[in-house]
Parts: sequence; structure tokens; C-alpha cells
Amino acid sequence: MYSRLRWLAIAVFALANALNFMDRQILAALAPQLMREFSISASGYGDVIFAFSICYALAAPMAGLLIDRVGLRLGSVVAVGFWSLAGMATGWTTSLAGLTACRAALGAGEAGGIPATGKASAVYLPPKERALGSAVFQIGLTVGAILAPILAESISHQYGWRAAFVVLGAAGFLWIPLWLAVHKAVPRTAEAEAPRSTPVRQILADRRYYALLAANVLLMSVYSLWVNWTTVFLVRVYSLPQAAANYRLAWIPPIFATAGGLFGGWLTLRWSSGHGDVTPARMRVILTGSLLLLGGAAVPFMPSPSLATVFICLSFFACVASSVNIYAMPLDLFGPGSAAFAVSGLTSVYGLLQGVFSSIVGRVVDSYGFTPVCLVVAVLPMASWWILHAALRRPRA
Repeated sequence: MYSRLRWLAIAVFALANALNFMDRQILAALAPQLMREFSISASGYGDVIFAFSICYALAAPMAGLLIDRVGLRLGSVVAVGFWSLAGMATGWTTSLAGLTACRAALGAGEAGGIPATGKASAVYLPPKERALGSAVFQIGLTVGAILAPILAESISHQYGWRAAFVVLGAAGFLWIPLWLAVHKAVPRTAEAEAPRSTPVRQILADRRYYALLAANVLLMSVYSLWVNWTTVFLVRVYSLPQAAANYRLAWIPPIFATAGGLFGGWLTLRWSSGHGDVTPARMRVILTGSLLLLGGAAVPFMPSPSLATVFICLSFFACVASSVNIYAMPLDLFGPGSAAFAVSGLTSVYGLLQGVFSSIVGRVVDSYGFTPVCLVVAVLPMASWWILHAALRRPRA
């Protein structure tokens, strides 16, 4: 019974991830339309993402500290409520400046999402199941990424783009009472009841933590590219109408992100069977994913949008197979008591990456197209694996 209940708690946070990502990806799905309405270039669109991402990055450590301090129950309610309001407010903006401000507020609210799921994983799951837990959380992200282009396009077609932001943003308020009921019903693990906690200052003095941050930046460049630019890529490179890109293709790659997360979690369980330390298994999975990601260099050379989407799917699959293990590593190293803060560092550097990276991508795309971007991000995950390998194979400094 306990086993089923703890996975129920994980499923509720997967649903929160779905809402989080859906609110985030509405803009990506409707980007061509908003770019026309507000006369935004690709560089300007990248700057809007930059505003979201910087606020996301700066707010993440504070969100992690808050969740560790006030607890998972209250911290999650505050995060979901705040980002839902910001998502709804996007529908009432009347200028590029207002759009940028609303996305910045959304980034600040959504910064609490991943630290909360990391805390939930540490609270409800033993170490060997945490990568699989991250994979379940990825299912939520995938559901949100699939629903965003379909629902946003449908609501926008019927009622206008503003209604898409308001209606989908409001869905977060339905999650809050569900979480409060589940929190009351599901017991925590014995480790979480008396949690091992590494002080924040000790985490910040540990070189392994900075290796995790650097590795996450390099790996998630792939994820950031296709999460934010798939619809724009299909419209610009293959001259598809926005609706055709969203309905036919843009919703497919996130399915492979889920498959990759489940594969990465399952492979870690299989390769760590009978061993107390799961780190070697995690590293083997990350290496496997990094090798597969080299295939992403082929995306801009495909003769059709369907074939390009196949390689985007491969990139999502391999990237998330690796990332579920990177996001589980802080929990292994620093314990449940500091889980939200430890994971918030990964969230923060991802936000910084996404902001700077998207701004650069926009300018490169305007000048040279997508080819140089795809070639560069295909090789960065190998550097990610090497940094982790170098940091974890030696005793801690």
C-alpha cells in the first residue's frame, strides 16, 4: 500500500510539471502569431525568453531555500499559485514590454517547480528509484509540452490568443486542493522523517556541486534549443504554416523526452542492481545519452520536416535519459533535508543557460540560420559527461 501511495504523490507532482510546462510553452506555440502582432524579430523573441529565463534563474535558489524552510506542502502551493497568476496575466498584455514583464513574472514563479519535484523525490523515494521518479516528472513535462501547442492553437483559433493564456493559466488553481489532499494521505519515507541534511555552505564549498551545474548547462543546451525553437524552426526552415507545424509535428518530440526519461531511469535501476552506490550506473547512462546526441547535428540537413522531426525526437530522447540522472545526483550527494536547494542550483543554471542561449540563438538564426546552432549543441553533451567523470572519479577536495 505504501509503495502505491508514494507513487501517487510523485504523480501529483508530475501533474504540476505538466501545468508548469504548459504555461511556459504556450508562448513557444503561439510565437509566430505574437511575433507578427507585436512586430518581434527572432532576436526580440529570444530576448523575451531571456527575461523569463533570468528571473527563473535568479529566483530558483530562493525558491529552493523557501521550500526547504517552510516545507513541501506550503512551498508548492505558493509556487503554483504565483506562476498561474503570471500565466493568466500574459493574456491581458497589450505591448511587447508588458509581454516581457509577464514572462519574467512567470519565470520567477515557475522557478519553484523543479526544486519542489526534487524535494518530493527525496521525501518519497529511495535513492535507486529517484532517476525513475525524475522520469515520471518528465512525463508531466511531456504532457505539458504536448498539450501546449494543441490547446493553445485550438483556443486561439476559437477565442483569440489572449484566451489561451488566461484559460490554461487558471488550471493551476485546480491543482492546489488536489496536492493538499494527497499530502495529508501519503506517508513520507523514514529517511525523510529524520532527513540527512547537508548545510548550504557545505554544498556551496563542494566542487562536485559545481561540476553538476556545469554539466547541466552543457547537456540542457539541447533541451533548451528544441523546447523553445521547434515551431519556429519548422516554420522558418520548411515554410510550414504555424498551425500545421503545431498540429502535425511540434507535439511529437516531447513524447520521446518521456520515453528517454523512463529509459534512463530504468537503465540506472538495471545497471545499479545489487550495488549501494548508483553513481557508476548514472554515469554510464549519461555517456550513452551523450553519444546518441551527436546525431542531432543532422537535423538542419534533413530534406523534409518529418525527417528533421525524427532527429529532434532522438535529441529529446537522449538528452532526457541523461538529465534524469543528473537531476537525481544532488539528492544522492546531499540528502532530503537540502534537496530543494541542491536541485535549485540546477534549475538556476538552466535558467541562465536558456536566457543567454536563446538570445544568442535568435541572433545567429537571424544571420545564419539554424545550422551552426545545431552543430554546436550536438557536441556539448560529451563535454558534460567529461566534466562529471573528472569531478566524481577523484576524492572530494
